[in-house]
Formats: sequence, C-alpha cells, structure tokens
Amino acid sequence: MEGIKKVYDFLEKAGTFYLATVEGNQPRVRPYGAMLFYEDKIYIMAFGQTNATKQVAANPKAELCAFKGQTLRIACELVEDNRPEVGKALVEKMPTLKGALGENGENGVMYYLKNAQADFFNLMELTETIKF
Repeated sequence: MEGIKKVYDFLEKAGTFYLATVEGNQPRVRPYGAMLFYEDKIYIMAFGQTNATKQVAANPKAELCAFKGQTLRIACELVEDNRPEVGKALVEKMPTLKGALGENGENGVMYYLKNAQADFFNLMELTETIKF
C-alpha cells in the first residue's frame, strides 16, 4: 500500500499527467489532471463518450507519464468503475468539476489502474519500480 500511495502522491504533485492509449496501431496521448486515491486504488477520470473512452474500451492497456523533478511512467490496464460513490468522491475532491461531471460524476468515466508497473527515472536512469 505504501508504494501505490507514493505513486499517487507523485501524480498529485505533478498536477498534470499524460495518458497514452491505442487507436488501431496509432498511439494517442492527451493531458489529464483528474485523479483520486480511493479504496487503496488510483483512479483517473475521462469525460463521457470521448475518443479516449472508446480506445480504452477496445484496449484497456495504457500508459501514464508525469514529470516533477523526475519522470514517472506507469504501464497498466484501466478498469472502468462507475459506482456513484467513486464519482462523488472525485467531485468532492475537485469541486470545480461538479458542473461538468454532475453530483456523482455521472458525466464522466472513472477508471482504476490495475496490473500496474510504475517506474521512476532520474534523467535516463531507472531509480525505482513499484508494482500494484
């Protein structure tokens, strides 16, 4: 549990992370910032029916990347979890999203990271790997 919290805290401090998905044989990357630590899992949120949610539905393998003094790269699978309590927890954490997401995040799609490998790098040197 300590390792996954370290990964989450790094993402929080970075503020913005980049999500890479696959569309056919073409990688797609976009910036994200909505994240949540809930029930000992890292969650990210995508808005409704977007290209990203369609790509994850077709292939749940993804990578996240963030930089804050060092680089963090996470290879994982994204698992959809749209329970109202998860969406509500995100809206409570990030109230500025309430207008777009709704009371319980019903206009977004919540994913948690599964089978994840988080690699921390200083420049080109791998300094730590955390699996969760």
